[in-house]
Amino acid sequence: MKLLSVLFALLWAAGQQAIAAKQPNILFILTDDQDLHMHSLEYMPLLQKHLVKEGTLFLKHFCTVAICCPSRANLWTGKAAHNTNVTDVFPPYGGYPKVVSQGINNNYLPIWLQNAGYHTYYTGKLWNAHNVDNYNAPYVAGFNESDFLLDPYTYDYLNAHMTRNGAPPASYKGQYSPDVTATKAATFLDEALLHPERPWFVVHAPVAPHSNFGFGNDGYQESDAPKYAARHAHLFKDYKIPRTENFNPEKQGGVSWIKKLPRLNQTVLDYNDEFQRSRLRALQAVDESVEQLIQKVEKAGQLDNTYIFYTTDNGYHISQYRLHPGKECGFDTDINIPLIVRGPGVPAGRVSTAVSAHTDLASTILTLAGAPRDDSDGTSIPLSEEEEQTARHDHVTIEFWGLGIPEGKWGDYGDFNRSDGFGSLRHTVGNNTYKGLRVVSEDYSLYYSVWCTNETELYDVKSDPGQLHNLLSPEYEHIAATFTIAGRPFREIVPRLDALVLVLKSCKGETCIHPWKELHPDGDVHSLVDALGPRFDVFYERQPKVSFLKCELGFIKESEGPLEPNQFPTAETYSEEEKETLRKQGIPVSFRYQGPIGFWT
Repeated sequence: MKLLSVLFALLWAAGQQAIAAKQPNILFILTDDQDLHMHSLEYMPLLQKHLVKEGTLFLKHFCTVAICCPSRANLWTGKAAHNTNVTDVFPPYGGYPKVVSQGINNNYLPIWLQNAGYHTYYTGKLWNAHNVDNYNAPYVAGFNESDFLLDPYTYDYLNAHMTRNGAPPASYKGQYSPDVTATKAATFLDEALLHPERPWFVVHAPVAPHSNFGFGNDGYQESDAPKYAARHAHLFKDYKIPRTENFNPEKQGGVSWIKKLPRLNQTVLDYNDEFQRSRLRALQAVDESVEQLIQKVEKAGQLDNTYIFYTTDNGYHISQYRLHPGKECGFDTDINIPLIVRGPGVPAGRVSTAVSAHTDLASTILTLAGAPRDDSDGTSIPLSEEEEQTARHDHVTIEFWGLGIPEGKWGDYGDFNRSDGFGSLRHTVGNNTYKGLRVVSEDYSLYYSVWCTNETELYDVKSDPGQLHNLLSPEYEHIAATFTIAGRPFREIVPRLDALVLVLKSCKGETCIHPWKELHPDGDVHSLVDALGPRFDVFYERQPKVSFLKCELGFIKESEGPLEPNQFPTAETYSEEEKETLRKQGIPVSFRYQGPIGFWT
């Protein structure tokens, strides 16, 4: 009997060692349209308890394209939107049919994880335009178990339709959608936890706190505040959207159509406050689900080998910049979003200021799974203080194609009607295409963008966190005149930013991660400060400038303007006669240039 006890103990210890040595589990919670800048995380006490206090909050995390489907394609592939070519929520430029036609359904994170030995599970919203008619044309690939929300009911909180493991759509009319998906996520997690010998990837993607879209009398979907469960109706009745400098400002920031928006009246502002209260109430069901899922993992004894990610697809604005509820803009309200990570080796209660993007999440998860890929446009997010010291990021690519879509019953931008069912009869804006750049360090924080109208904007976010003072506007020339980085004047900073956008607007792979090397192939420039060296002034002044030939609703390469920068030359490129010509022009020749010398004349 004693021998059997010893044998049992040895077998148990061996089993525990095997479990400890196996690849880590991944629990991923992805909300829809959750803000960071209106402090929604602070109204989720269970998330604070289990994730913020037990993990690391990343305050400088960004989505690269501020709308659902393109952002999710970016997240699940690790590819920039200009490389996925999924740039809208509906065909022809986005949605599930575009995901399929671009080959993403057979080449994205869940499939890579399956190839690495993971069992994968997903419930909630995956793609826009994944609907009750095309759910099986083809079936979504990459998941051992799945239960997807389907259009056109995805955003109807009390009328969800879902397909479980490819079965015909089932109706959940009358049930609260975030509770439905929470229950399904818990069921999938129970299944995963039954097999401690194999790693798992479980995703819960509730629709909260996205606007509610329900069918109106005319057949179109009408937008209003999200629905919330009756048990949360009493909450946040005194909440008001923070009255920050950019809240319905007297003096408007932005360019193009945003610059022309009228101030919102009190009726709209009151509606917007209640709209945000509804968003916070809708998040309470998600908050409860966070605790339920984590407690299941803990009870199963697998918490020490599980990474938990909490994020959203894009941010949100309500009343900032005089905007109706919505997203699609390049302001931090829309692109600077929540990311919290808890897991082995991740410091508890830490706030990280490392710059990261959704492009990095696939690389991060694959690295944790022991199955990294070398074809990503992103890189692993530093999850520890030590890793952060050597992190490469100071930049994030920002891009958008298509429409600015107002939500809520007062939403109307007066441009033209979108009639595909999800803009309902609200007037949208058709020239909301732009290329942007976020550059962040301890010493500076900038947002630069070029619109399809060829209007430009640049904000010093460090001194102007509301992003109201466009330094490229004549009215703020006096501020621009005093703005410097590393002692270099404003007039020399702008060409560097423009050149960096030129690289990033068409980058792939390593170029997206180390864009300065594309401009300086010798590898002696790693940051904006490095690039500001005076010997590079002529080089940057003569770069092709980011511009558009036309405002398009999707990624039309022929309308994108210049796509490739010139590279800084090196001495070995030229004959002695050519070098002497460059010297006479005051151009140093200790560098490489891939192009005709006539560029310099």
